[in-house]
Amino acid sequence: MRELVTDMEFIKGGVCAAAGFRAGGVHCGIRKNKTKKDLALIFSEKKAAAACVYTRNLVKSAPIAVTQEHVKSGYAQAIICNSGIANTCASDGVEKAVGMCALAADALGISEEDIVVASTGVIGPSLSLDPIRAHIGELAAGLSADESGSADAATAIMTTDTVKKEVAVRFQIDGVECRLGGIAKGSGMIHPNMATMLVFVTTDCAISPELLQKALSDDVPDSFNMLSIDGDTSTNDMVTVLANGMAQNPQITKEGPGYTAFCQALAAVTRSLCRMLAADGEGATKLLDCTVFGAPDEATAKTAAKSVICSSLVKSAMFGADANWGRVLCALGYSGVALDPGKIDVSFKSEAGEVAVCKNGAGIPFDEERAKEILSRDDIQILVDLQSGNASAQAWGCDLTYDYVKINGDYRT
Repeated sequence: MRELVTDMEFIKGGVCAAAGFRAGGVHCGIRKNKTKKDLALIFSEKKAAAACVYTRNLVKSAPIAVTQEHVKSGYAQAIICNSGIANTCASDGVEKAVGMCALAADALGISEEDIVVASTGVIGPSLSLDPIRAHIGELAAGLSADESGSADAATAIMTTDTVKKEVAVRFQIDGVECRLGGIAKGSGMIHPNMATMLVFVTTDCAISPELLQKALSDDVPDSFNMLSIDGDTSTNDMVTVLANGMAQNPQITKEGPGYTAFCQALAAVTRSLCRMLAADGEGATKLLDCTVFGAPDEATAKTAAKSVICSSLVKSAMFGADANWGRVLCALGYSGVALDPGKIDVSFKSEAGEVAVCKNGAGIPFDEERAKEILSRDDIQILVDLQSGNASAQAWGCDLTYDYVKINGDYRT
């Protein structure tokens, strides 16, 4: 688990925090609810280095196929995304994704090949371009470089999300201030198998496409791949980073102090978004944060932490504020990693305090009422010490509630 540098500051602005980026979102009519925005656009004044990581689900959306072709050059200038219809498993899916790019390109005055396209929503229905065609001009003309632009875009990509998700940081490279910000959507169909959400990140840092892709690909295993809501890997989702270089720092073309600073800024943003995504899991009432310490290696720590976060029984116990530590040990035991059950310590922690519940693989006396008070808070830490080494890892998830079934029982309606 990497430590983040302290030489950075969280700021407002989301995807508009970085120089040269504008964004916006409107209701165009894809969604029946006229109060919900359903079309987002992010635009860079200059062509930007582009990097993407995609879902590993073999059933992929048409927008992913089109985006993969477009970013082969290593560059892009805009992102268009609709919510409401996923444009997946539709016979005309690629045609519609290409059509979205053409409409955005015409409105922005750029090439179709310089556009990243994404969709999220119900799988199966054909996506009509008519609502997009009718409102893309309005959307492009109204793009904003301030906080409102990022907020509107973040809202427009939401599906079952209950809150928008955006974050930004500023940091230094060779004495030059750079900014990096992101927005995300994701509430269900999220499981560690990159990527199972939509995340759009923008930065004014100057970095080569090759190093940008490496930074993103190396970050994902420690951020979004350590996040799980419900064990379902989606078909549409991806993480995209655009870097337009308008901070005018010396371009990062090789690994070194500048590259390290960029990677740590990226990590600060991705991990913040992970926590937001986990806290807003479908039906969730609590953010769960599992940290495994004392592992013999990082791979063991990561697998163990994810196993705890993914356990339906652990998630249910946290919903009920039940300090059922046996479920944590159970999840560790079937995780597939080699561990010594007789060395495992477990404790639960929140802003209400911390309670140790298991020592050396066995239960210890603890105050049940005190434990219930700790587990009744919104942000719960599950701390596991394997006492077998110095490696550690962190995973994020949420509790499992009655509302998760309600939400997904009538998702299409």
